[in-house]
Amino acid sequence: MEKLMQYIWNHRLFDMSGLKTTDGRRIQIIDTGRWNCDSGPDFFNAKIRVDGCIWAGNVEIHRRASDWKRHNHHLDKSYDSVILHVVEFDDMQIVRSDGEVIPQLILRCSPDFRKDYEYLVNHAGALPCGERLYTLDKLFITDWMNALAMERLQDKAERIFTWLDQYKGNWEEVCYVTLSRNMGFGINSDTFERLSRSLPLIFLLKHADSLLQIEAFLFGQAGLLVPGQYPDDTYYNVLLNEYVFLKNKFGLISINADSWKFFRLRPANFPHRRIAMLAQMIYDGFSLFAKLCEAKSEEELRSLFSVRLTGYWCDHYTFGKSSPEGSMALGSSAIDIVLINTVAPLLYAYGIKTGNDEYLERSMSILESIKSEQNNIVRKFAGAGISLCTALDSQAVIQLNNAYCLQKKCLYCRIGHKLLAKVAVRNEEE
Repeated sequence: MEKLMQYIWNHRLFDMSGLKTTDGRRIQIIDTGRWNCDSGPDFFNAKIRVDGCIWAGNVEIHRRASDWKRHNHHLDKSYDSVILHVVEFDDMQIVRSDGEVIPQLILRCSPDFRKDYEYLVNHAGALPCGERLYTLDKLFITDWMNALAMERLQDKAERIFTWLDQYKGNWEEVCYVTLSRNMGFGINSDTFERLSRSLPLIFLLKHADSLLQIEAFLFGQAGLLVPGQYPDDTYYNVLLNEYVFLKNKFGLISINADSWKFFRLRPANFPHRRIAMLAQMIYDGFSLFAKLCEAKSEEELRSLFSVRLTGYWCDHYTFGKSSPEGSMALGSSAIDIVLINTVAPLLYAYGIKTGNDEYLERSMSILESIKSEQNNIVRKFAGAGISLCTALDSQAVIQLNNAYCLQKKCLYCRIGHKLLAKVAVRNEEE
């Protein structure tokens, strides 16, 4: 409940008239201070007036006054700067290290407010606020959606910046890892990332003139080439023999094959097809990032991922068994996902790093030009009445779901804040 009390204090969601300290002194809140999410007092640089005397300093909030000692604040001199101790239950007097009494204010959370908060964070349903979204202004929802889409794009950019530091500013290497991760399309993303990070692009480029060797590299590192598994599959065994040579040459250690997930995947989405596509894109050299930056239209971008598989993979979804022929590695909807999760974040990150707004605008343009994704998260929010037309919209609700709803961070969500604030205002009026 401390977080809820901090939230109420920060947003002034309480009656501020006629306040008194627990020892009867009149108190006026001039400035609640800056919310501190790190160690130390909960609010810095607050300003209050106690019986006409202005105090400036920090504010600490606990549910019970005795929590001050339970948290060992009485042993920490940094808490001597606290000018007000805000509590729900006053069960003891609090003093500074020199024995001076710290003023205490009882802040009670209204039953309706607490009930509404607990309903939001403890409700077992998929979207506890969904039934009340219609009460919010559409412009308010739109503004929050735009902020969420940018938040998600920024999160992806931060991951790219981390990789950029690790790969010493090599954008092509970062592009290779980003693309690889997104070849997993969610279910195998982490495994694809481990695969690419276990096999540096520079190794692959040393053998870029041979598609056979690139496939041997990738399938071998993926743990999908096991001696004796397909004794009658000639191509499989050629790849296996080639990988044994490359593994010894470069001192490679493959990832665990058990990491790959196949449950409920259609054959066309098996990791084998995605790995074969990755190999095809590296064959004859990998300069994808440069091509992404140079592309002038969405059509040009799409053409970069309209890859036709050749040879063995024209009629195989996996090893050991031929399948109906199909040479296209990705369909149109799959290319949409690559543009959303690979191209847009890379261009956005590059725009930030270089200070070139053109790439930022191109990133946003990509998301605005693609239709909304279709998945369970999108359908959930669409069912609650949120209009979802573009990928920018669907990315926004995915961010809302993952960063706020699943984390039960209703207090930090603008929708949750708005709904709770309505309850607080209603209580004050009553």
